[in-house]
Amino acid sequence: MAQNPTADDIKRDAQAAANEAKRDLQDGARRVADDVRDTARKLGDNPSAARIKEHGAALAEDVVEAGRQYVDRARDVTHDYADKARVEAERLYEAGQQKAHEVAHYAEERYDEVSEMVRRNPAQALGIAAGIGFLVGLLISRR
Repeated sequence: MAQNPTADDIKRDAQAAANEAKRDLQDGARRVADDVRDTARKLGDNPSAARIKEHGAALAEDVVEAGRQYVDRARDVTHDYADKARVEAERLYEAGQQKAHEVAHYAEERYDEVSEMVRRNPAQALGIAAGIGFLVGLLISRR
């Protein structure tokens, strides 16, 4: 039987995914920055190397900023999903409460009807109860 995830489970899973994406992006940004630094060191003091160094640094900053934006967006989506799950859980809870109230009301009405019928026809009710008791006794004794 499949287990239905709760809103907290969904939120936890989404947060874990966002954190994993953040770590991956940070690792990628670090690698790009390291590669740019290594390339700049290899090129030395060459005037064009300075431009390449600046361009590489700007590129690394762009990658880091893109990673931050991605993480922020993932966090926002996580919160959106958690909010939707919470709203749906509340809706289902309210629907369940309403159904439980309706069933209780229905049972109460049927109980009142049966009670009234027993009061109007006590002999018939006693006969039916005795018949049901006899049948239950037969079923139990056959085991």
